Amino acid sequence: MPIVAANDNLGLAVSSRGRIVGYWIFTLIVAWEMVAGSLWDLLRIEYVRVVLTHLGYPLYLLLILGVWKLPCAVVLLLPRIPRLKEWAYAGAFFNYSGAVASHVLVGDGPGVWGFPLGLVVLTLASWGLLPAERRVAPAITRVETRPVEWVVPIVVAIVLLVASLLTLPKGAPTF
Repeated sequence: MPIVAANDNLGLAVSSRGRIVGYWIFTLIVAWEMVAGSLWDLLRIEYVRVVLTHLGYPLYLLLILGVWKLPCAVVLLLPRIPRLKEWAYAGAFFNYSGAVASHVLVGDGPGVWGFPLGLVVLTLASWGLLPAERRVAPAITRVETRPVEWVVPIVVAIVLLVASLLTLPKGAPTF
């Protein structure tokens, strides 16, 4: 009889073995796509050049994305670096969700943005099935939160927003 463990992140009950298998399947797919994407970007193959041009992005973005995708893949596979792993998952999520948003905003249909959306789902599934020993230890939470602890940061954010609006530059930059 399999051991059943509650999965806090996905709200599902998954057997321990099934959870580990699912985690590795999803993680390997995301890591492979990150490695492939890194190589495609760094080699600036025609496929990615056409896609970036279609989306209206400059081609030098390929270098920036390509450089970061490879370490993302490696970190997703490595053990015992939970904080860095959280950053890698965030980067993968931003990469894929940004691709979805970019395609949607230029008017592409689901046939185009469906693949990156699937990678968003796989990334979240990999993260959700992450074994406990690969997770960041939960922070100590306080039971009571005073209202001032919420009000002050919100007021500061509003003040910063107003200051940002008051200091908008006028005209084009001079280079």
